[in-house]
Amino acid sequence: MFKYKLVAVVNKKIETGVLMNALAHMCLGFGAHTGPEKLHLIDYKNAEGFVYPNISKMPFIILREDNSNKIAKLLMEAKENGIQYSVFTNTMTEGTWEDQEARTLASKPEEIVYYGIVLFGLSEIVTNMTKKLSLLR
Repeated sequence: MFKYKLVAVVNKKIETGVLMNALAHMCLGFGAHTGPEKLHLIDYKNAEGFVYPNISKMPFIILREDNSNKIAKLLMEAKENGIQYSVFTNTMTEGTWEDQEARTLASKPEEIVYYGIVLFGLSEIVTNMTKKLSLLR
């Protein structure tokens, strides 16, 4: 039905509250970058006319992975295939945003623990990249 697919892959080894924070950060940045048209955002209304704004018509699939290195591999695949992405890592927690930015800048790839990635691209490509992963439960 949709030409594009929206998927998040989260690291199931990360504590739930921290993981939800990471997912929220990834989605905020991703949504701002991608825009309402591509994400098929609409306003839902109830019987009394109350508006629930900016909800996507598209499914948003949340998958799980138990290995940060596999999420890093998805990141590289996304870059190679021209898939839009947003990631969140261990360097983006604790302290001020300036501390987090400096810690990220100073980190070597092998030191980074990936909390998750959001992917958006042609449905066939994103499906192929994520087909072996399970739903987050």
